[in-house]
Amino acid sequence: MSDQWDAGRLDSDLEGVGFDTLAVRAGQYRTPEAEHSDPLFFTSSYVFRTAADAAARFAGETPGNVYSRYTNPTVRAFEERLAALEGAEQAVGTSTGMSAILSTVMALCSAGDHVLVSQSVFGSTISLFEKYFKRFGVQVDYVPLADLSGWERGIKANTKLLFVESPSNPLAELVDIAALAEIAHARGAMLVVDNCFSTPALQQPLKLGADIVVHSATKFIDGQGRCMGGAVAGRSEQMKEVVGFLRTAGPTLSPFNAWVFLKGLETLKLRMRAHCEGAKALAQWLEQQEGVEKVHYAGLASHPQHELAKRQMSDFGAVVSFEVKGGKDGAWRFIDATRLLSITANLGDSKTTITHPATTSHGRLSPQEREAAGIRDSLIRIAVGLEDVADLQADLARGLAAL
Repeated sequence: MSDQWDAGRLDSDLEGVGFDTLAVRAGQYRTPEAEHSDPLFFTSSYVFRTAADAAARFAGETPGNVYSRYTNPTVRAFEERLAALEGAEQAVGTSTGMSAILSTVMALCSAGDHVLVSQSVFGSTISLFEKYFKRFGVQVDYVPLADLSGWERGIKANTKLLFVESPSNPLAELVDIAALAEIAHARGAMLVVDNCFSTPALQQPLKLGADIVVHSATKFIDGQGRCMGGAVAGRSEQMKEVVGFLRTAGPTLSPFNAWVFLKGLETLKLRMRAHCEGAKALAQWLEQQEGVEKVHYAGLASHPQHELAKRQMSDFGAVVSFEVKGGKDGAWRFIDATRLLSITANLGDSKTTITHPATTSHGRLSPQEREAAGIRDSLIRIAVGLEDVADLQADLARGLAAL
């Protein structure tokens, strides 16, 4: 963009506006073409007026783009919009949700640092900590998610980060984020919250006291199962370190994927409202079915943390897990009998998905690790999409008939 270009009235005044307005307008700075929609910048590099201009850009003495591994206008728009929705000073786009976690730990931790991780995190997250971070000297221990006294006991003098998913995948367990943030800060540690299941439309961990939020934008932020990406959001002081890691190591977000996520953010709150309505209806229905032994959904009054969920979330999310009779064989018969739901481990899609966590998303964990995380062979997870709830119930009834 030309230094002489001034969009003036063409850019929106966002002072004091609400969440829905930020979701469709934050982060957009119009080019001299005066486009209404967000532009897509397909370019790997950028040109400079003079050699001195290039040197100043590379040295960080003047603002502007240098190389799309570092910055890209479309990616920047996504980052600024997500930061506005999360209430963060800065957000950083990454190539996947897992690279968001990788970038956070690599940027903020060193060999000899200690990280406390919830037992109730995504299977690949456990693998990342166990197989790779430990190899490079990061000490890792695990704590039951909701056990605040366990978190307090687990913190050491060298503890750098506490890492949680809340709600967790796939059991919808929660932790009191505000209370855990107080525990972390009292001992000089930072709290990182994976906010993938809730998105900022339902929960804003930074406003509850967390230091950093990570996302798999692949999920609800996209909303239609099209692209992969992630994000890290928090204070600029920490995000500067994350940017430095991305600039060097390169797990950066594609401009095209960032553009897709910008479109996803525009409808995020509307979609999450519909997802939540469908999930709650199905959870209540499943709880009444004879072949279902237990339903895990924080929106149910029977959920042990239902009151906590009401305090720190505006709604209860789209993921419902339930245990069926017959163990693994029963779960597989149930899944195979469905004809509408998509058998896939992804979630956050407009299409409802169904999966068997013990042999898919958490299949690389040992039986002991799965047991500690509460992932039983009888467990089925559905991520509720945007179809008619009656049609979803009819398909789940096929699964129940197969038990």
